[in-house]
Parts: sequence; structure tokens; C-alpha cells
Amino acid sequence: MFASISASIEYVRAGKLRALAVTTATRSDELPDVPTVAEFVPGYEASGWFGMGAPKSTSSEVVAQLNKQINEGLADPNMKARLLDLGGRPMPMTPAELGKFIADEIEKWAKVIKFAGVKAE
Repeated sequence: MFASISASIEYVRAGKLRALAVTTATRSDELPDVPTVAEFVPGYEASGWFGMGAPKSTSSEVVAQLNKQINEGLADPNMKARLLDLGGRPMPMTPAELGKFIADEIEKWAKVIKFAGVKAE
């Protein structure tokens, strides 16, 4: 089963679940003894992530203020510690950086879909 670290980390820590590998490009700081899939399948990487968005018509001033507040929240020591404890990694970005990140993810997964021959029904 491929479960997110945040959904499974407490079971792993309690010894109720054995983690075979993480799907991120690098080992998790929270589970340092668990290898990556890429250590067995070179180039493998699949990570879940969350981003915040707003309607296209949102003013740049509001977007800038939201971005500032969200990034401040991600930098808050308590919030950051809790996210890390759950196996997450805060990724503060500008709106432009998030846009590029999303475009890169779309490109990466489009290649996987094409290679796999997946067709929409």
C-alpha cells in the first residue's frame, strides 16, 4: 500500500506498521532508517503536496497578502514542528514559484500517463 507519511507515521513509530520505503526523492528526516523507492528503482519519485489557490479574478494585492500570511504560518516554529512531526515538509513559495511547481508536476505526470498508455474513457 502507498500511504502518505502523515497518515502512517504514527503506526510506523508504534511498530504497528512496517514501512518498506518512502516515495520521496530523499529519505524522510522523520523516518531516516526507511529507504527511498529510488534506492531500488532509480529515478522514482512521487510526492503528495498541498497548495493554496484563489480565484483567477483575485487582486494581486490580496494574493500577495494571502501568500505572506500563509508563508508566515508555515514558518511559525509550532506549525513547522507539527508538520515535520507528521512527516510533512513546509514548502513556502511565491505565487510564481507555486505556478512553476504545478506546471512541472503536470509535465512529469503527463510523461508517466503517456508512457503507461493511459486513455481517458
